[in-house]
Amino acid sequence: MKVIGAGFGRTGTASLRAALDLLGFGPCYHMSVVIAQPYRVRQWLDVGEGRSRDWDEVFAGFRSAVDWPAAAYWRELAARYPDAKVVLTVRDPERWWESVSETIFRSALAERRRLPLRRRVIRRLVALRAPDFALYPRMARATVIDRVFDGRIDDRAYAIEVFERHVAEVKAAIAADRLLVFESGQGWEPLCAFLGVPVPEEPFPQVNERAAFMGKRPRRLWRLIVRGR
Repeated sequence: MKVIGAGFGRTGTASLRAALDLLGFGPCYHMSVVIAQPYRVRQWLDVGEGRSRDWDEVFAGFRSAVDWPAAAYWRELAARYPDAKVVLTVRDPERWWESVSETIFRSALAERRRLPLRRRVIRRLVALRAPDFALYPRMARATVIDRVFDGRIDDRAYAIEVFERHVAEVKAAIAADRLLVFESGQGWEPLCAFLGVPVPEEPFPQVNERAAFMGKRPRRLWRLIVRGR
């Protein structure tokens, strides 16, 4: 593991993942990897519920990791991989809340309500065809929703407080020469200088995480129902 992303989801983690891949620090682990490979859901459920924390197994084949659920375990990963550098992606807390409340948190809150019949049928089909992926809501609660936010993802003020406290804790815990506080709008220069690599000629990747999130899980659910994988 060469780079650990400590930033919360919806802080430009998808763009950072693309950038790290381009810079030679890939493959980069991201929540989209978990969604694409459902057996990893059970791995993280084991982590979140305290049954296993074999980080070498979880990240086998990857040279970097960003986004949740990995970012929720930044302390453990920084200790396990002491030579890895840490990138803390940040953004304006209010804008972060707007983004996360319309994507990740909105999806998680929907899981708490009784689902419409159509959604219950889909859930049942997914459970039959892809039992690992059916554990995704439970995994998300164990590793992020409850662990990081105490389940209070509908409390705007509390979530922003957690976000700001997280940024302060990472800055306090990680040595300055090992940490980069980064916003994707800053482009290549600070990231490349921090990692000690040349600046690419192509523009810094700007991945629309909100748009990707809105289409990612529905497509994945359909493939799981039809193909069972």
